[in-house]
Amino acid sequence: MRDMAPSGVDRADLGVGGFVLGLGALALWQAAAIPASPLYGQVGPKAVPFAVAGVLAALGAGLVAQALRGGWSHTLEEVREAPPTNWRALALLGAGLLANVALIVPLGFCLAASMQFVLVAAAFGSRRLVRDAALALVLTLVVWFGFVELLGVNIGAGLLEGAILRLLGQDVP
Repeated sequence: MRDMAPSGVDRADLGVGGFVLGLGALALWQAAAIPASPLYGQVGPKAVPFAVAGVLAALGAGLVAQALRGGWSHTLEEVREAPPTNWRALALLGAGLLANVALIVPLGFCLAASMQFVLVAAAFGSRRLVRDAALALVLTLVVWFGFVELLGVNIGAGLLEGAILRLLGQDVP
């Protein structure tokens, strides 16, 4: 039986919505505490934290509003049986995270994130490792160059990034 207040408000759903709204408020407070630098023109280090905080706050407000209208989680109770746990997929997801943590310093962002991408894709059922690796390398290089060239944030140059910078005739940081 659901824990419903006399007014028809689902307390559990309201608690979840309030928690997410609180996370959004905490993130907004922390984003505001990031020091502003005059070196950044329009987009600085506060942009993404404020965007994430805003999305969290909006999601929390939406969940609270839905809870006040009767909640959403009652539809989840209609599901009778969950499928069995896919331990292989969980192991691949964990291996991807560990690979990124272990490889980011010795190999750099692009190679570490690409390894994580391939392992996560395999966890979701992909069997095309070469395609996944090629896609991952392209995406991570675009992200790396975006941070370095567009945002001016040096996230470090690993083996691949250093080789590409040398090919372009730039100094490796």
